[in-house]
Amino acid sequence: MSDVSYSVAPFIALDEATPRLHLALTYAPGFTFYQRETSLNEADQNASIDLEYRLSPHVTFSARDGFQKSSNVFNQPDLASVAAVTGSTEAANFSVIAPIADRLSNSGDAGITYQFAANSMVGASGTFTNLHYPNQAEVPGLVDSGSQSGSAFYSLRIARRHYVGAVYQYQRLLSYPVPGTNETQTNAVLVFYTVYLRPRFSISFFGGPQYADIGTQWPPTTCTNIVGTCPTPGSRSWNPAAGGSLGWQGHLSSVAVSYVHLISSGSGLIGAVRMDNASASLRQQLTRRLSASVGGGYTQNDVLDAPPTVSSNGHTILGTAGLQQQFGQHLNLQLGYTRLHQDYASVAVLATPNTNREFVSISYQFAKALGR
Repeated sequence: MSDVSYSVAPFIALDEATPRLHLALTYAPGFTFYQRETSLNEADQNASIDLEYRLSPHVTFSARDGFQKSSNVFNQPDLASVAAVTGSTEAANFSVIAPIADRLSNSGDAGITYQFAANSMVGASGTFTNLHYPNQAEVPGLVDSGSQSGSAFYSLRIARRHYVGAVYQYQRLLSYPVPGTNETQTNAVLVFYTVYLRPRFSISFFGGPQYADIGTQWPPTTCTNIVGTCPTPGSRSWNPAAGGSLGWQGHLSSVAVSYVHLISSGSGLIGAVRMDNASASLRQQLTRRLSASVGGGYTQNDVLDAPPTVSSNGHTILGTAGLQQQFGQHLNLQLGYTRLHQDYASVAVLATPNTNREFVSISYQFAKALGR
């Protein structure tokens, strides 16, 4: 069924910078009204905090957190950012998308880095993600999920443009079918290499073994889950983890490409998944005030140790193209198109696999110095 929706999205951001501290706070509520299906009218919440503090000339602490409440995953302050590019080993998996369903998502991380020599650095970080559907009746086949992970790294600059290093990563991946809990723990040792062919052109690779301990926990008195079958026993396995990214930024153009293969959270599926994700984006400045962008991604999610009678595996393909025109210093007009295709056989809420969205966005933004 087609429909037209109207969204109003005011936002406020505070950005403070001192020689040692950088703090950015953003709050963006939103209101969406549907022309035909008025029962889908909604209020959104978007909030984020980004903190960076230099404890000493060589030690930096950083922390970030982002929260989103919405029934439409496309309702973001920057509509063209729906197809994001990432090559990180700790990237959150939100690739299974219920186009219109109430959802709460939260992701955050904290880390510390120490540059103890001119060409050497160590660091540690922790991340978490949570995905919650307040009304399970809206998302048959999907469940709540979450993850916690921690990592430590060592990086060495071996030449003017070459960096190598190693990362240890631990993950605890959770999903919550009814009744019960699925838990998977992973440990990985990865090596990475980055080369800057030019100051604004970099290529990175990482790879190594990843060990998965899949433990399915269910109440001992029942053997029925949301798809009507008993889970298989837990298992342990070794898996390869690998990925790479490329980034180039020119005077008028920028390109980013990435690929990762690793075990990740299920993004609403019944357990942790073996994920393959490829993504790319291109941005071109056409004139002084007109720019174009295109981005897209493909994600294959294969549920680990799924019951043999259940086919939860599937894939997501997402692409967005847009034009942005700036009028004066404060006013922007954005036109775009988003195409979403998903194929997950056992997820009833995705029985209609395709979503097409054309959007027009008008925004007015200004900045004012405070405390002067």
